[in-house]
Amino acid sequence: MIRAAGIICKPVKEMVSSVVPPLAEWLRARNIEVFVDLETESCIHTTFPALAREALGQKADLIIVLGGDGTLLSAARALHGQNVPILAVNLGGLGFLTSVTLDELYPLLEQVLKGEHRIGERMMLEAEILRSGKGAQRETALNEAVANKAALARMLDFDVFVDTRHVGRYRADGIIVATPTGSTAYSLAAGGPIIQPDLDAFVITPICPHMLTNRPLVIPDTSRVELDFTAADEPVYLTLDGQTGFQLEPKDHVVITKSSSKVKFVRPPRKTYYEVLRSKLRWGER
Repeated sequence: MIRAAGIICKPVKEMVSSVVPPLAEWLRARNIEVFVDLETESCIHTTFPALAREALGQKADLIIVLGGDGTLLSAARALHGQNVPILAVNLGGLGFLTSVTLDELYPLLEQVLKGEHRIGERMMLEAEILRSGKGAQRETALNEAVANKAALARMLDFDVFVDTRHVGRYRADGIIVATPTGSTAYSLAAGGPIIQPDLDAFVITPICPHMLTNRPLVIPDTSRVELDFTAADEPVYLTLDGQTGFQLEPKDHVVITKSSSKVKFVRPPRKTYYEVLRSKLRWGER
């Protein structure tokens, strides 16, 4: 039963002020308590309680995310481990993850209140920076971890290991380790495959490799991926979901594993993943 709902928005004042107040009143009319994140509160004058995104999952039985895929990625990282379902509504651009439209929002909410919706679970990854053999930083991501260079005209030399087994030394602009959810993001743009979201896998995709035979590699999600940049003579940056970044120090290693946390998405009863692909990638159009 949904007793409380949290609303997370892309902080665009015009968008928030036109969508959030009627949505909040619709929920309140059905005896559902409403909370908003601090970014939403900053865009509109509201009487709704405002909390940090990390705290919304402790108060709400449902999180409604209004924006694009970037807003959802940020929300998923903030809420990881809290096991609260997310209903993501696309108010942005392409929207692979936020595939529900604003027109579909209220009919879907009616189905959620009746318990007629579906819940889809998506795995997250965990990236840890090892410095002198010790953990220096640990972050989670829904889409991918990317290691690349700062200089535009130089390539990186680095080694990739899977479960301590040496895969090979790469010469490339960088490397992407993506979840199935992230397979339709940066990895796809770099030539990686599309992986159905419920498969238990990672995809390792080199970015502009010097050797054309360095192709994307799909591995089990139980694997431990280690990236060794000892051979790199350029600064290396680690970026999570394109939003959080860290500069690596010389001889740092990055270890990527499956996170113990999953993200729960509210899905319409009948819309399939392949419908989303056809719509977003315009398959079959001429």
